[in-house]
Amino acid sequence: MFAKYISFLEKIGMSIHLPGDSAKTIAEVISLLSLLAISFLIYYIVSWIIKKTLYVVIKKTPSKNDDLIIKNKILNRLCLLIPAYVIRGLVPQAIPDFPGLFKVIILLTKIYEVFIYSRVLDAILTTGYDYYNTFEMSKSKPIKGMVQVIKAIIYIICALLIIALLTDKKLSNIFIGLGTLSAVLMLVFKDSILGFVGGIQLSINDMVRIGDWIVMPQNNADGDVLEIGLTTVKVQNWDKTITTIPTYSLVSQAFTNWRGMTESGGRRIARSITIDVDTVKFCTPEMLERYKKFQLITRYITDKEADIEVYNKENSIDTSTLVNGRRQTNLGIFRAYLREYLLSNPNLNHNMTLMVRQLAPTEYGIPIQIYVFSANKEWIAYENIQGDIFDHIYAIVPLFDLKVYQKPSSTTLLNIADSVEKDILIKNNDNQQSHG
Repeated sequence: MFAKYISFLEKIGMSIHLPGDSAKTIAEVISLLSLLAISFLIYYIVSWIIKKTLYVVIKKTPSKNDDLIIKNKILNRLCLLIPAYVIRGLVPQAIPDFPGLFKVIILLTKIYEVFIYSRVLDAILTTGYDYYNTFEMSKSKPIKGMVQVIKAIIYIICALLIIALLTDKKLSNIFIGLGTLSAVLMLVFKDSILGFVGGIQLSINDMVRIGDWIVMPQNNADGDVLEIGLTTVKVQNWDKTITTIPTYSLVSQAFTNWRGMTESGGRRIARSITIDVDTVKFCTPEMLERYKKFQLITRYITDKEADIEVYNKENSIDTSTLVNGRRQTNLGIFRAYLREYLLSNPNLNHNMTLMVRQLAPTEYGIPIQIYVFSANKEWIAYENIQGDIFDHIYAIVPLFDLKVYQKPSSTTLLNIADSVEKDILIKNNDNQQSHG
């Protein structure tokens, strides 16, 4: 190539008019530029052939997994090595009179090759990761953190190889030198190391999966896990905001994972209403007759009354006084009604815990807790089921001669004050009239 350019320049008489070795210099510059142009032309031709043949075949195959090769540009990155190989192979012939320059060019091509190889390995790892994510197992055993660690190692080795090429030293000697900087490296890569360790623990212990609903109040996280990475875990909250949590925090701090609920047969409803203590009383025969009209507890009241009557007779109890013997209360019958109502509700899972219980009384009254499981675990449906249950409960409380405790509002207090004031005025008027 060099001889042809020299011959061409001599034919046009350039060697006569240019001083010294100018003709040779220009010829070698043109030769080098031609080499660069040819190398990149070959690259574009090969890339075009691959896109028009191999890519077409891959896209037409029934499997979608091989499309990942196109998506992650593995072949594109491999083609980037073509110019480097062409230049490194022919540059000594292109500029024979500049050995120093072609050594520099060869060094640059080697550095370029190392970088491209690392990019190819990156694409291969990404393709493997995407293929792994097509399996159901990927949700319970995410490997993104591990893939990120391997990529980091690849790029670290790439950087060390480039340093070795630039300093003309063996890679082993550079590793030995890095040993003295281990403390600094540990400090720099502390988050990555902790994240890697945390990711392994999360995976081995199956603590978190992609798609799990987790709650971590200290990090303002309450939603579904979108991604488990090397250093962070992304959680999409219910308000559609994204919270990023350090991976190691899920190992070192407490959080709630609702996976057990989603995999079970129902979603728990545990809510209380508070009954005013002053409204709890023994049932009179009139009250019992009225309650018997409630179909869900008709049989319960009848059977309970028969059982109580037998007990009181066997123990010769004087029932003329309310405190003696056994009697039914409106609160007890109310709890029985709630239990039967929940058992008849088709939206609840009756194979799981179903309970109406009385909690310890407070200054606000007696809490009656509903503890059941909704058969439908979807959030909106769950809230509707829960709302319907308590709508009914609040509506039927007065039918059992009970009241739900509620703090008096300012309007209620004003009404009471007005009522008391009116009573006082009426009494004063009455007293004045009687004295008059």
